[in-house]
Amino acid sequence: MSNPYARPPPTAFWRTAIEEKSGLEIRDLWNPKHPFERSHKVATFGSCFAQHLRCALKERGYTWLDAEPWADIFVPAIQKKYNYGIFSARTGCIYTVAALRQWVSWALSLSTPPEEIWEAKGRFFDPFRPSIEPGGFATPEELLASRDLVLRAIRNVVENADWFVFTLGATEAWVTSSGGRNYDMGPGTIAGEFYSSNHSFKNYTFAEISSDLGWVIETISNLNNKVRFLLTVSTVPLNETAAGKHVLTAKQSLLRTVAGTAADNLELVDYFPSYEIITAPALQGMFYEANPQSVSNLGLTFVVDAFFARLKQVFGDMPAVIESAITADRNPREFWSNVLTARTALRDVI
Repeated sequence: MSNPYARPPPTAFWRTAIEEKSGLEIRDLWNPKHPFERSHKVATFGSCFAQHLRCALKERGYTWLDAEPWADIFVPAIQKKYNYGIFSARTGCIYTVAALRQWVSWALSLSTPPEEIWEAKGRFFDPFRPSIEPGGFATPEELLASRDLVLRAIRNVVENADWFVFTLGATEAWVTSSGGRNYDMGPGTIAGEFYSSNHSFKNYTFAEISSDLGWVIETISNLNNKVRFLLTVSTVPLNETAAGKHVLTAKQSLLRTVAGTAADNLELVDYFPSYEIITAPALQGMFYEANPQSVSNLGLTFVVDAFFARLKQVFGDMPAVIESAITADRNPREFWSNVLTARTALRDVI
């Protein structure tokens, strides 16, 4: 008698895909849609995987798009201290999709960034990337000039990237009570002051994150018709939560659903399962440090090696230039409208 599970491959069954293998033997977790070619300009933003992919790309001779470089006369340690060469623009970590949307909107002059500045001990801090300049800026003018540079860099990325890699990091953020501007961290943590009348805690829902991601994809792809998106989800648990929940339950599953839904339905979007690779039960936490929160160097190496190994397995050794046209659906607006209607029940998942 036939049944719907009679023909799927071994990877579709827990016993043959997981139970009968050691954790390090698990394979074929990703079916990449398009090759990463060495000539492709790859932009990276977010946190975790996007940050470490930058190093791996450069080591393997790929083209990482550094839209806001610093002078080569400075040693790498100094550049890193001042947050150059970490992401494709000097944004620092972008944890929420709402914050990514905010940066893109400002960079494309679709909205105006506020002139809000935080001050501490005579130094000045950008509320939207307060840790970007060690010790803060010397003057407000210096801060605003630096912000202008990062917005120009993001515009460069939007217009010129072949790949836009983003790691979704968090659902939680602190925002202004009026206008909903998204802060990198809570006011008062590094500088500034927290006022309950002016600042609010925000825990984004599936619908809100999906809407923001759909806007980013549509806006960028409308300006750059060659761009493709690679999404990942952070494997690092939250340090703390203000959602009134246990910190262990406060994070990634919702982000995984958003990223996977986008990749399942849009040909120009792919999802790489770095989250699953690190957190898989079969690996029993072996890629975490003793805390157990930080991913070890072994884990980072394993993930990026798996990424490039799978690309090679699927596409072979790619020449420097191979044209790979995207021919499928490029209508993110219609897609996300349908998704949000169908997924209303998930609105209160987190």
